[in-house]
Amino acid sequence: MSKKKNFYVVWNGVVPGVYDEWRDCKHQIDGYEGALYKSFPNRDAAQEAFNDNPWKHIGKNAEKPKPKTSISNPNIITESIAVDAACSGNPGLMEYRGVYVRTGEEIFHQGPFEQGTNNIGEFLALVHGMAFLKQKDRTLPIYSDSVNAIKWIRGGKCKTKLEQTSQNKVIFDLIARAEKWLAANGIPFHIIKWETDQWGEIPADFGRK
Repeated sequence: MSKKKNFYVVWNGVVPGVYDEWRDCKHQIDGYEGALYKSFPNRDAAQEAFNDNPWKHIGKNAEKPKPKTSISNPNIITESIAVDAACSGNPGLMEYRGVYVRTGEEIFHQGPFEQGTNNIGEFLALVHGMAFLKQKDRTLPIYSDSVNAIKWIRGGKCKTKLEQTSQNKVIFDLIARAEKWLAANGIPFHIIKWETDQWGEIPADFGRK
């Protein structure tokens, strides 16, 4: 089965435009201060976004993914939350969110943050999900489709190889807070690996693959 192709919009870079290869997009944004870019599933969507205000697509005013329909698979615990992350580039603009599985309702959403990675987002999403449940005094399980993030959670550390810069300092501040929370609270909730091959995309998926 062929890999699904993405298209990349560069609103602010060396040469703004729509690119059909990540390497071409990367050449426009590497080292470019204030670069704005994002991937899209097809050329029409990318072209439409390129002609639009970028902050409608990558900022806090971006349209949020629509809630997914309720899940009827008997192997899935619907009274649960699911978390996921998305990252345009590696590193690139990273964000993460959590949803209530039974309805697909978004319950938290953070980012986008500059110069992050998907694994970091998945790690932060899991800790955020546990902190959210603890604050709400709930005991729901949490689904994640990230093997690495689950390992990092169980080890109590975000074992990223990403180097800290002035651009991603806020991400490393979040990592420090997350690790501190894990040290103080452990893993008080059941974390379950989401089986994408069997169940499809996790309900918190951003739909940008």
